[in-house]
Amino acid sequence: MDKIVIHGGRRLEGSVRISGSKNAALPILFSALLTEGVNTYSNVPRLRDIDSTLLLLSRLGVRVDAGGSSIRIDAGGLACHEAPYDLVRKMRASVLALGPLVARLKRARVSLPGGCAIGARPINLHLKGLAALGAEIALEHGYVTASARRLRGAEIYFDIVTVTGTENILMAAALAEGTTVLRNAAREPEVVALADVLNRMGADITGAGTPEITIRGVDTLRPVSAEIIPDRIETGTFLVAAALTAGCVTITHCEPQHVGATLDKLREAGARIDVQDQSLTITGPERIASVDIKTQPYPGFATDMQAQFMVLMSVADGVSVISESIFENRFIHVSELRRLGADIRVSGNTATVRGVPRLSGAPVMATDLRASACLVLAGLVADNTTEVHRVYHLDRGYESLEDKFAALGAAIRRVK
Repeated sequence: MDKIVIHGGRRLEGSVRISGSKNAALPILFSALLTEGVNTYSNVPRLRDIDSTLLLLSRLGVRVDAGGSSIRIDAGGLACHEAPYDLVRKMRASVLALGPLVARLKRARVSLPGGCAIGARPINLHLKGLAALGAEIALEHGYVTASARRLRGAEIYFDIVTVTGTENILMAAALAEGTTVLRNAAREPEVVALADVLNRMGADITGAGTPEITIRGVDTLRPVSAEIIPDRIETGTFLVAAALTAGCVTITHCEPQHVGATLDKLREAGARIDVQDQSLTITGPERIASVDIKTQPYPGFATDMQAQFMVLMSVADGVSVISESIFENRFIHVSELRRLGADIRVSGNTATVRGVPRLSGAPVMATDLRASACLVLAGLVADNTTEVHRVYHLDRGYESLEDKFAALGAAIRRVK
């Protein structure tokens, strides 16, 4: 099993290009199930979760041709309606096959999903939405079964904001009869990107990016060519890394408007940031100021940036309070940061972080995707050597992260 070895203490300098967004690519790849013909996608990141998605699509009878960052998907031969446990358990986003399969094949059988251990994250809101559209839902033997002669438009209110729930119902409603209105819908850029692609396929969707989305169902959709938007979490990770090492880094091929909350907090922490059309240049402060954060649905501070920001606060001047309002188990990286010398106390969904002069390198173990990134960041500023084990989590969401850091001057390498 691979590990990443880091010799800390180097200032990051240079330029880094941001990859395509994993969280945008996954629902867009699944949207190909709604069409017959060849869909072409560019700027797709090469990640373990992407590989898992393509394997699942192939198992469903879809033809997949992947080369580098370009992928062609022909769902004309879609015949299978079952997403089996051995594939779905590896990646929670596999549940996004549910809506398109019911809309296209009139039935679906999808294993209950797996993924990172950062909370229960039930799919009840997905099922509630599909039931409102007229699907018959059953849970049996670890699988969700849904069927409908044809889905019908409905008004659906999400009790809590759900990104994948919004995306699943968005795809299902695109081929439903009549009009569907989603209220308290997720506003994330990835939801907007999916809606944009669906509209280019012939769907009639308005309001994406707001809490209320209206979908007027159509009979058929056509294939599309689309480019995946930049990854805002990767962008935020490199921003934090530059601030953490008092570095100066230019981040290219990004969308600055997607990381507004992160930019605000980094400026509070003392970083200088120059914003261009599709690039950001950040200069880290000599001394990091403590900042409080609370994770919230977009456009608030992203839960996927909480662990990385906690590392920054671990070496800041003063005390910061980090509140996690999205997932109940998203502080499981704290024990590993403590091994590196961080002073963090957790009470419920709140972590109090007292900045220390320096972290000290040690072997640590990743527990989920963003925890992996936070431990790599910690290793960049820790004395001596840090070894991050179980980095397969990292490979689910970051493309060549260690190579990108090495190009910025970090002493980092992957060991097989």
